[in-house]
Amino acid sequence: MFNLAESKIVKKFRNQQQRPKKASLIIGREAVIKALQSGEHLEKIFLQATVHGPVIDSIKDLAASRGVPISKVPVEKLNSFNVSNHEGCMGLKSRIEYQDLQQVISWVVDKGETPLFLILDGITDIRNIGGIARSAYCFGVHAIIIPDKGVGALNEDAILTSAGALEKLFVCRVNSLMKAVDDLHLNGIKVFATVMRADKSISQADMTEPCAIVMGGEEQGIYPALLKICDESLSIPMSADFDSLNVSVSTGIVLYEAATQRSRL
Repeated sequence: MFNLAESKIVKKFRNQQQRPKKASLIIGREAVIKALQSGEHLEKIFLQATVHGPVIDSIKDLAASRGVPISKVPVEKLNSFNVSNHEGCMGLKSRIEYQDLQQVISWVVDKGETPLFLILDGITDIRNIGGIARSAYCFGVHAIIIPDKGVGALNEDAILTSAGALEKLFVCRVNSLMKAVDDLHLNGIKVFATVMRADKSISQADMTEPCAIVMGGEEQGIYPALLKICDESLSIPMSADFDSLNVSVSTGIVLYEAATQRSRL
């Protein structure tokens, strides 16, 4: 267990990760509009919850058309970024160029390869996301699928913890993981959900077929409605009676199983 000093260090680290670097911010309403109109890649837009008007409506419309999520926040959140004249609006630049899921599926199939996708549901710790990306890249995942809300920002810190893997992988950001699963099913791709307890282990599943693997956050797991539409639930066999593995470690184990099965073909 952490002692008091260690817990303060961890809290300080997390707070540092939550505050974007100033160089990654686009400050002010007009600046955000110009960034959206020019096609600059944005991770998200922060809007003060109380702002409104034609310019704000334009920002919302442009963001929606480009698939950029908007976070409505109190003014204190914007002030915490230590910038002036934000006008209740700031954009966060992205180093990731998000891809369309259907286009990636078609690209993989056209190459004659068997699709292997990874879906992240409710994973917010960027260190876990970085570790997951490293495993995904090493074990042949074609793309990581993330929701536009409820996932850790794929910022410079996430890229750093991924050792650059996030910049080498396709990343598909979708506004609904439920719809993403529907799209995968329509393309003949099976969806496996990894849970702590399931009748079937990962070694008993056929991962040589086109498939996607869903990994849930450590606290809440996979969203129940999403879990319900997955084709099968799988678990990682463990000899110790323990709650669970770290999600990054779990992902590495599952992807290693997939890669091992595919290497035997």
